Amino acid sequence: MTNTGMLSAVVYCSHDHVRAAPGCAEDTPRTRKPRNSPLSSLSVDGARKLLEELWVPPDEPEPVAMVRDVTIDGPDGGVPIRIYTPDGSAPFPIFAYFHGGGWSLGSVDVDDSICRAFANEGECVVVSVGYRLAPEHPFPAALEDCYAATNWVATNFEAIHGDPDRLAVGGESAGGNLAAAVAQVARDRDGPSIAHQILVTPATDYSLDTESYDLNPDFVVVDKTDMEWAWETYLESHLDGQNPYASPLQARTVADLPPATVLTCEFDVLREDGIAYAERLSAADVLVTHRHYDDMIHGFIGYLDDPKLARAREAIADIGRDLQTSFAR
Repeated sequence: MTNTGMLSAVVYCSHDHVRAAPGCAEDTPRTRKPRNSPLSSLSVDGARKLLEELWVPPDEPEPVAMVRDVTIDGPDGGVPIRIYTPDGSAPFPIFAYFHGGGWSLGSVDVDDSICRAFANEGECVVVSVGYRLAPEHPFPAALEDCYAATNWVATNFEAIHGDPDRLAVGGESAGGNLAAAVAQVARDRDGPSIAHQILVTPATDYSLDTESYDLNPDFVVVDKTDMEWAWETYLESHLDGQNPYASPLQARTVADLPPATVLTCEFDVLREDGIAYAERLSAADVLVTHRHYDDMIHGFIGYLDDPKLARAREAIADIGRDLQTSFAR
């Protein structure tokens, strides 16, 4: 399971290592959304408690050569990171990964499976960042932690058997938002140099006024009210939503950003956020690979162990190839 599944309790029952919530169908991710425990009806503590009750780690995690937990210095205390080393010969490319969960939910534990898969498919060291969560730590705390972790891996590359000249950032949903923002911050602060950005179903704009927000809420796992809840939890003020580091699409310019892979899917209120950002990057002469998955829902790449959803593994493999191609440039 990936943290994007936490934006609605129904997604908890959809992903690979999650107990089924009452009323959830388990046969396919393309199922009608039951009307139990919408995110907007829960407190942050309630949503976190629900996640804790529903999430179950896999009995046999996908193997990688080594996994270790480290705490690094951040802008306001320690930042936990988890380092996944693949099989092979060092130095490895580096992929700094930021989990989803609406900026207020999630952890490196919940996205453990997807990070293992990225390490293997991308043949890279994955560094998963346990950034501070809202509302206790509102914008820009999460972003500053992610940027600090990106700086850390670039300067401490030997400690993780990595190659700082082959550094990518990425994430899913809120994590995709943070990755896009980290790429902008790195450009604006003159480093570190980022070779690629992986933006999986990213939230790129606070406006919440695109066509995809009008999708029938019965057929999406994250709906407009869920995203309103997530943004309101993340931001201290509506004015913060105009900050391009919160809403990357609102940047004055997206020129000189690293090449990007942008993944979108059909049944996702964030679909147009991703498409618009991909188009904006392309118009600024940034090399973009836009991968769109018809008939898929937000968070589908978390179904890694579902034999009926081969497209989850397909998407991870596609992203892995994009990483390897970018690292080889």
